[in-house]
Amino acid sequence: MDIAYIPSPSRGVLYLGPIPLRAYAFCIILGVVVAVWLGSKRWVARGGAKHTVGDIAVWAVPFGLVGGRLYHVITDHQLYFGDGKNPWNAFKIWEGGLGIWGAVALGAVGAWIGARRRGVPLPAYADAIAPGIALAQAFGRWGNWFNQELYGRETTLPWGLEIDKTLPGGEVVKGIYHPTFLYESLWCVGVALLVIWADRRFTLGHGRAFALYAAAYTAGRFWTEYLRIDEAHHVLGLRINDWTAIAVFLGAVAYLVIVGRKRPGREDPASIDPAANDAEGAGTPAASVAAVEDSKAKAAEGSEPKAAKASAGKPSRSSDEKVDAAPAGAAADKAGKDAKNLT
Repeated sequence: MDIAYIPSPSRGVLYLGPIPLRAYAFCIILGVVVAVWLGSKRWVARGGAKHTVGDIAVWAVPFGLVGGRLYHVITDHQLYFGDGKNPWNAFKIWEGGLGIWGAVALGAVGAWIGARRRGVPLPAYADAIAPGIALAQAFGRWGNWFNQELYGRETTLPWGLEIDKTLPGGEVVKGIYHPTFLYESLWCVGVALLVIWADRRFTLGHGRAFALYAAAYTAGRFWTEYLRIDEAHHVLGLRINDWTAIAVFLGAVAYLVIVGRKRPGREDPASIDPAANDAEGAGTPAASVAAVEDSKAKAAEGSEPKAAKASAGKPSRSSDEKVDAAPAGAAADKAGKDAKNLT
């Protein structure tokens, strides 16, 4: 083997006693953690509470995993159903097989449920987590590397991926192939950076940052999908995932244009998350804290005249008594002179 080639791991699972530790699962978990962390930072910067993203993710992540697996099983049903196939293998998610289209679609349903429970607008939430989703995909693709799956055509490029595995049917696959997992992982990192930059530059809101993520990701996915050689259904010469990428790309671009005209700018920070004002200073964003301090200052200004009236006529007991005594003494002298003049 040429040392310039990318080697594949000999196995994707380690055993801690009887407990299997699967690299594929770790890649997905790491991606979820990064997505929630980055999404939380962006949500707080937009005016939300720091725990909102995590609370909604409790709904979105399980829905997304189920949706991703369903999409894979439906579009690749020949792997699990039919003569000589074991339908129970459809539940072996640790062996790989998560369709991003189903994961995002059903994950959005879970996010919608969680957002409604928190009183949060889903488009604003989607904008906050969009770059995190792209990074989660970047981490998740490395699970394909550990499983030696979803590689591309054979290649002689120095960064080709070495595959040496035995398929369930006994067929041995050995050679150098395009590392489509690496292509897509790097593309997803670029998508995340693009969304973060464009969001700051153009103040994207109302779901437009998420739409940009969808459009940018599908543009790259169409290319990497074209390189893949794993078994898949074709329609008019293209893989189903290619047609899905085209449809999502067109929908995302249309959303960007239409919503950009109707609702430019970003949502009012004070209105996106009711939990941001529940506890003063408890993870609330800077904008909310500033608003609280401003209201305190106004309240204090309004109370000053009342305090002045209340203290009028009362003798001062502070260290400034000598200063206050001077005007009082002058008034007494004037009163004495007036009395003499009267007599």
